[in-house]
Amino acid sequence: MSAAQYFLRRTFISIIVFFGASIVIFCLARLIPGDPARIALGPFATQEMVEQYRVALHLNESIFIQYKIFITNLFQGDLGISTYTKRPVLVDIISYFPATFELVLMSVTLMILIGMPLGILSGKYKDTFIDHIARIFSLLGVVTPSFLWAIILMLFFAFLIPIFPVAERMDEALDPPKIVTGLLLIDSLLEGNFKVFRDAFAHLILPGLAIAMPAIGNVARLTRTNLSDIYDKQYIEFARSYAYSEFKIATKYALKPASIPTVTIIGLDFALMLGNAFLVETVFVWPGMAKYGVEVILAKDLNGIVATALIITTFYLVINMIVDFVVLILNPRISLKD
Repeated sequence: MSAAQYFLRRTFISIIVFFGASIVIFCLARLIPGDPARIALGPFATQEMVEQYRVALHLNESIFIQYKIFITNLFQGDLGISTYTKRPVLVDIISYFPATFELVLMSVTLMILIGMPLGILSGKYKDTFIDHIARIFSLLGVVTPSFLWAIILMLFFAFLIPIFPVAERMDEALDPPKIVTGLLLIDSLLEGNFKVFRDAFAHLILPGLAIAMPAIGNVARLTRTNLSDIYDKQYIEFARSYAYSEFKIATKYALKPASIPTVTIIGLDFALMLGNAFLVETVFVWPGMAKYGVEVILAKDLNGIVATALIITTFYLVINMIVDFVVLILNPRISLKD
């Protein structure tokens, strides 16, 4: 099987999964209690107004007809009108998604920069004081949910050591850069506005770390386990018998095979962070898509709910495909040949 064939097969499977997920999400959204038309119009709207709104939203049609209309509009780039914001849902997604994506990118960066070195140190110095401290830190990261880390970090840095901002994407006193990508760090660099860049970066630290903490624990523990197993292999002893330096043994012979399962976990955590950001964004008043998702659920905005869930699903599928190709490159035992 060629790389192109493998890519096409993975794409085909992802499309099937996407359609399956869209059906499940579409049906579940309609099981949320409450009349979306009544919620959107408010308690003082007349029954006639509510019925007219239901007709406009196709809520009086069967669920099969509703899904057919939805999927037809989806392929035309139309996600419908949000009953919560009264704007096209696509406009809402474009407005809110960059903030969450930038936050998740920061979380993944922190996960890699902290989790992997921690796991490497723990595996290299197995059963020592360094290993014990690293394992305790990893365990705390895994067992403590992200929203609790968000509260802990906010309280700590808001009152005890106020060195990081604890709300919003940037200081309100600063003028935001011209929107090009929607990512403040990139847009501020493109504009040459380093003051905004530094401020936006500082605002990313705490929420990014809160989302990353459970993943840091996972990555550190998995890296430690894999590296410990690799160091027990016979070929590592052979490398030592040739008087290779520990640095060369670690970087050339141990780290690459040990990182294969870790890369898979990093990819999965990357995708899951988009969904896990919901409560963290609420704590830090982060104007992102996760916060938008919570708001449309509370308002029973069917179009907003389905669009938010489908964006997360699509993100997960794309990251999964990328991880598969990275593992394919790293692992020499996997071959595309029949």
